[in-house]
Amino acid sequence: MSTLRESVESYLLTRRAMGFKVEGLAKLLISFAKYCQEQGIDQVRTDIAVQWATSQIKVPVNDALFARRMDAVRIFAKHQQALDPATQIPPDGICNRRYQPREPNVFTPAQISALQTATDTLSPQFRALTWRNLIGLLAVTGMRPGEACRLSIEDIDLARGLIQILETKFSKSRLVILHPTATQELNHYLQVRAAWAATITADCPRVFLNTRGTAMAPGRLSTIFNRLAAAAGITTARGHRPPRLHDLRHTFAVTTLLEWYQAGEEVQARLPLLSTWLGHADPASTYWYLHAVPELLEHAGRRRDAHEASQHAEPAS
Repeated sequence: MSTLRESVESYLLTRRAMGFKVEGLAKLLISFAKYCQEQGIDQVRTDIAVQWATSQIKVPVNDALFARRMDAVRIFAKHQQALDPATQIPPDGICNRRYQPREPNVFTPAQISALQTATDTLSPQFRALTWRNLIGLLAVTGMRPGEACRLSIEDIDLARGLIQILETKFSKSRLVILHPTATQELNHYLQVRAAWAATITADCPRVFLNTRGTAMAPGRLSTIFNRLAAAAGITTARGHRPPRLHDLRHTFAVTTLLEWYQAGEEVQARLPLLSTWLGHADPASTYWYLHAVPELLEHAGRRRDAHEASQHAEPAS
């Protein structure tokens, strides 16, 4: 009979073969299997799952993390019970899901400009230019930081002002349209990048390179961004999470929605378009922004009130 760790690895292998991306799930389940092994347990048990899910492993445990850990065990346990009837499936109601996500940070144009100016504090100059263009590209396209790090030169069509983002989250691919000014800035960066890469014989195909001439690592971006945010004077607002590079994506989404409201567009009808630009699996993910940002909710409320008023208006005599 296979060990719990082997069963987890077999389950993850099956999920991958079916086309699922399981990186996050894999980290949780492998951590759970290791915890069980340390306790001398080789089956999924609800009490052990709760002990693991509430243990401080690298980071403090909050309601959101507790629920996410228990969900991972529950998903695996439902599969494992068919192979091992002694497997216990933790009940869904065991998690406290009454937590409120903090509001995303939405940067103003002045703050984005300040972030780009703050890149002058970086050295060498190529590093500063790389970060200036990375911030600018994220702000005007709404792409994920990881997607920008994985961009290859061949993914960019400067002549048509297009970027193709291939096989990203949810195994989706999409095209991103660049404004002419963004195309011009990116063209300048690629020229400088080519000259700089030639001096160190770097042959990495990625667009954004680190000082070693290799691809920038998404997991290491936060350290530099935190420095830039501090230099730009961007602080954490009450009820918000600390500023993150990913907030440029939130900013793009919220700014786009606000522009549509202010222009009198039918926002609900256009949400699928924004979902496509952002690479969301469905408009429901994009709809979250309407609830997460008070200013958007205010616009939506005014639009609703105006619509209801027009429906109940008395016809002219």
